[in-house]
Amino acid sequence: MHPTDRTLRTRLLKLSLNLRHGLIGLLLFTGLTAPFAWAQAPSPEALHSQFNALREKGTGQLAGRSIYLRSTESAERMQGEVHALIDEPFDRVRQELTQADRWCDVLILHINVKYCRGMRNAAGDELVSGVGRKFDQPLSEVYWVRFGFKVQADRNDHLLVELRAPSGPLATRDYRIVVEAVPHTGGQSLVRMTYSYGFGTAARWAMKTYLATLGRGKSGFSVVGRSDDGQPIRVEGVRGVVERNTLRYYLALQSHLQSHDAPGTAQLQQSLEGWFTATERYAEQLHEIERVDYVAMKLKEVKRQETVAPPPPG
Repeated sequence: MHPTDRTLRTRLLKLSLNLRHGLIGLLLFTGLTAPFAWAQAPSPEALHSQFNALREKGTGQLAGRSIYLRSTESAERMQGEVHALIDEPFDRVRQELTQADRWCDVLILHINVKYCRGMRNAAGDELVSGVGRKFDQPLSEVYWVRFGFKVQADRNDHLLVELRAPSGPLATRDYRIVVEAVPHTGGQSLVRMTYSYGFGTAARWAMKTYLATLGRGKSGFSVVGRSDDGQPIRVEGVRGVVERNTLRYYLALQSHLQSHDAPGTAQLQQSLEGWFTATERYAEQLHEIERVDYVAMKLKEVKRQETVAPPPPG
């Protein structure tokens, strides 16, 4: 065997073993170092138009709710997108989501996020996040990702916030969570959350390995066909992974906002219970562990992130 072939084979074998140990969570949090430009703020009217078009056609509607989920896959990028009406006034949404440290209260609800702390450096606000598996882990086993945080639009009729990480493992790159919100009638807010990342050959291979092992049998939400008896056939593969995590992030955002009025420490408990209850409405796609285990794990992780400093940059 040629030395180059032997090296490549060794790397691929190591990558496969990592996935078998549950490190697929890394693919949720991007890749190769590269310069990037922040998102440009579209008009608030565009968001209303997109939501009205989705509602008129019923595209991607989930369980009869005002939540619409769709995804796209190209040669080098995956993207999931949620459009939703949330029963929270726009002023509250704006107040919460323009503060970097409040975003850690959102992200920690996600089952794969083990740690999050807002930091301030010369470049601005960032979120230091530890990403791991879907059960309790020591911080020595998590993977650290630093997200830049930027408020692109903050007006009384339009909010646009972006979290972006240009670098990470496994050849994925340019990971983004973008949230846009505008006021809606009846004291509601119209929200769009976009979750996306870029990838190369190694990352695609790694995802295929995951889908053949740990991710086997899991589906997303988009209907791609019908069975002989008329039952919906839902998207699987990489798009299924993206759709599941897009919805997990949106439900974390929703649960955090809806717990705002809870007093003191009850807010955390309510947001945890709210996230789990919301994900269980889509248990076929999102269920991973039992409620009592999820809540206990997250309470421990929140306490830990309040007392343990993150690692230094680099």
